[in-house]
Amino acid sequence: MRVDLFDFELPRDKIALRPADPRDGARLLVVPPDGAFQDRFIRDLPEFLAPGDALVVNDTRVIHARLSGFRARGETRAHMEATLIERVAADRWRALVKPAKKLAIGETVRFGADGALEAKALEKGENGEILLGFSLEGAALDAAVEAAGVMPLPPYIAGQRAADARDENDYQTLFAARAGAVAAPTAGLHFTPRLVDALQAMGVSLHRVTLHVGAGTFLPVKADDTAEHEMHSEWGALDAATARALNETRARGGRIVAVGTTALRLLESAAREDGQLEEFSGATAIFITPGYRFRAVDALLTNFHLPRSTLFMLVSAFAGLERMKAAYAHAIGSGYRFYSYGDACLLLRQ
Repeated sequence: MRVDLFDFELPRDKIALRPADPRDGARLLVVPPDGAFQDRFIRDLPEFLAPGDALVVNDTRVIHARLSGFRARGETRAHMEATLIERVAADRWRALVKPAKKLAIGETVRFGADGALEAKALEKGENGEILLGFSLEGAALDAAVEAAGVMPLPPYIAGQRAADARDENDYQTLFAARAGAVAAPTAGLHFTPRLVDALQAMGVSLHRVTLHVGAGTFLPVKADDTAEHEMHSEWGALDAATARALNETRARGGRIVAVGTTALRLLESAAREDGQLEEFSGATAIFITPGYRFRAVDALLTNFHLPRSTLFMLVSAFAGLERMKAAYAHAIGSGYRFYSYGDACLLLRQ
């Protein structure tokens, strides 16, 4: 499909720079398969679910993936920044480096206030991407990155303000447990203990999967046609017990409700053609566009996404391109807040 079909204009003032407080006070646009949209709030979510439904959340945890440091040549130091985007080995990360042109293969960058975390430039890719080989590995590297780095806010927020102490809590979901993401699974940011208690009290079960969100989730598609786009890969896991529980939910007539596109992509990656879920662990680069036949997910709670992004393509596949364009136009006209810290929509299917 032509990528320009997924374009739309978003006024800059609709981009949320802080989350709603409380989190479940964010607005919720309910998008049924047909009929009128409903303007509600996240705290109203229980009204649209039923006993026996299963809510699936992503338990990935965002790491301090944005690093500042310097490159030294003799007595001369040059400031460098790196945003980790994909771990490829115990001691290696692909990163977006600025200024990448100033860093030569084989040179070392020292990160952190004391410069104790060292990384060598091993390979150069496109658009500022560099493979960094660190002086530490495994858990020791994880700890050093957490100490030296800061929360990697999305570019549309970081371009308007710096990350601060509030983001340490705001940019993690209630379910964050398994470290490895460089971006938050943002639909999960709306949940509070109060909302989870209300859902479980009415008989909605809660299940956890993992998909370590990569920085590619923010990138617009540069190709002219979706068939020419190379999807970024992310690591995820669905354990056997959770797969079995979700299969039983479906067998009893309950719905599987994905909290976010990351949970949906993991579930669809783990589903057989007949919709049965199986244990899954590994990389997925599933790219969902209109025409895709959904096998595992019946409803989707998700934030509002960037134009020309793979995520807007996914929601258009789920609910219909014209339906989603109408929903986004309604949201813009009604003052909804967009992107990571913004409001959400609940997409329902027949």
